[in-house]
Amino acid sequence: MTDKKRLTADDFDPKVMRLFDQYVHGQIDRRGFLTGAGQMAISAAAATGLLAALSPNFAAAQQIKPDDKRLKAEYVEFDSPNGYGKARGYLVRPANSKGPLPVVLVVHENRGLNPHIEDVARRFALENYIAFAPDALFPLGGYPGDEDSARTLFGKLDQAKTKEDFLAAVTMLATLKGSNGRLGAVGFCYGGGMVNFLATRVPTLAAAAPFYGQGAPLEDVAMIKAEMLVVLAATDERINAAWPAYEAALKEAKVKYTSFQPAGTQHGFHNDTTPRYDEKAAHQAWELTTALFERKLRKEV
Repeated sequence: MTDKKRLTADDFDPKVMRLFDQYVHGQIDRRGFLTGAGQMAISAAAATGLLAALSPNFAAAQQIKPDDKRLKAEYVEFDSPNGYGKARGYLVRPANSKGPLPVVLVVHENRGLNPHIEDVARRFALENYIAFAPDALFPLGGYPGDEDSARTLFGKLDQAKTKEDFLAAVTMLATLKGSNGRLGAVGFCYGGGMVNFLATRVPTLAAAAPFYGQGAPLEDVAMIKAEMLVVLAATDERINAAWPAYEAALKEAKVKYTSFQPAGTQHGFHNDTTPRYDEKAAHQAWELTTALFERKLRKEV
């Protein structure tokens, strides 16, 4: 970002951060956040300012412009007969790639395919991957342009159908022109949970990097064939409470995995559009993710 002083989680009361986490995950709405902040003896104007300061700033955080000449980007629709029927995603590849490339499936948070996740897909494409980011909200009209509306729409999804849409994306990518046949997946928050799910259902998934996402059902962990990089935040009560059991299941199933939980981080620390972003930890997590993908996806089929 270009701000002279970028706000971080340390600039906010931990109670405010917990309230914001509830808001982000749909446990409370905007009014609930403002009411909760008011109970902390924060004025209505100050509470509104806090929410604005914590909310995403897509333009300031954008790393790669959508029309970057080094990339070829397009929206692609695909069939999802067991899901919503039709699905759509954002496909990005290097403009001048030579030879087949690995594919990375990028799964968004619980607001659909917003500008941040499109930017993340472009970052992977500049690392010489084909990146594909489906939009779970496509059946409901797609990302609506603001986070509150997106969060509301997300709650209306039939998650059983949405999971089938993501499985259909995997099927589509299996025959994608220019692919070397190797698939990795990365996802954030809701997307991390989706990546954990996909790992149990897609035996051809070679590498998976779920970021602070809900673990797969423990009884399904034995189905995982991918090598896993499980990224956790230091402060994330909801996700971290389930990690010991999930880790035990990974060990019991002899799934190859690495965990990364950098100190002092909040849930969402990789998302550079909000003050929860931790630059050092995000860079480390990115390096670990791309190292995993390089090792598992560049091999000859």
